[in-house]
Amino acid sequence: MTLQTIENDILALVEAFDGKIAYKLETDLGDTIGYHEEDLFQSASLIKIPMIIEGYRQSERKKIYLNQPVTIPSKAVTGGSGVLHALSNKVFLTVEDLLTLMITVSDNTATNMMMSLLGFEEINRCIKDLGLKNTILEREMQDFKALKEGRDNTITAEDAITCLKAIHTGDFLTKESQERILRVFDNQQLRDKLPSLMGKGVKVANKTGGIRGVSHDCAIIRLKSRTVYAAVLTENIKSEEESRQVISKIGKLIYDDMLAE
Repeated sequence: MTLQTIENDILALVEAFDGKIAYKLETDLGDTIGYHEEDLFQSASLIKIPMIIEGYRQSERKKIYLNQPVTIPSKAVTGGSGVLHALSNKVFLTVEDLLTLMITVSDNTATNMMMSLLGFEEINRCIKDLGLKNTILEREMQDFKALKEGRDNTITAEDAITCLKAIHTGDFLTKESQERILRVFDNQQLRDKLPSLMGKGVKVANKTGGIRGVSHDCAIIRLKSRTVYAAVLTENIKSEEESRQVISKIGKLIYDDMLAE
């Protein structure tokens, strides 16, 4: 497959979109297309992707242990997406459970607990070590005070692709860590964007992001023997449903092109 065969169709969707949008697609053979892929966006929950990479990196270095038990203190409970805020404070979890919930249901309580456990400085060092150019962690989930003070988490489509590739290939992480993270992403529960219009036979390991005015998705898409890394970011959106549909249609174009090969 060559991504250029769907580039014009994607561009038509992008140019008709009412809001800020960027995307980057890359195949396992290095073929790429993109649109404003280095533009800065509020990361929303996409910041959780470099966080899980750092989590498994720290486990490799024995700084943390994935089977380490954790409890959820009441002061750590955070609103927004996820399930932990709805459970009792007697729930028993491990560090790997927190990392899993952080991705599969985008749990904000699990995310903030992992920020404390891993450390802001260490997460940002991982971001730098990954080679991400415009990604930074500056605040916890649901920290509206930090937002008012001008501190926010940012990412680009380019940086999101770099993260996905580090999870799936290369030597930034061990093979075991890559497989464990990919298993987490494969169990993603939020599939209403890039994968939503795809048919049978495809494996989609994705992570969405969304806050008011912002909607993203990025994914490792595997069909037959081929892989496509995809990131679509939207901001200043007038309609969350319009954004969802555009991202979904881009996913369908990718799927159809992979299927036709």
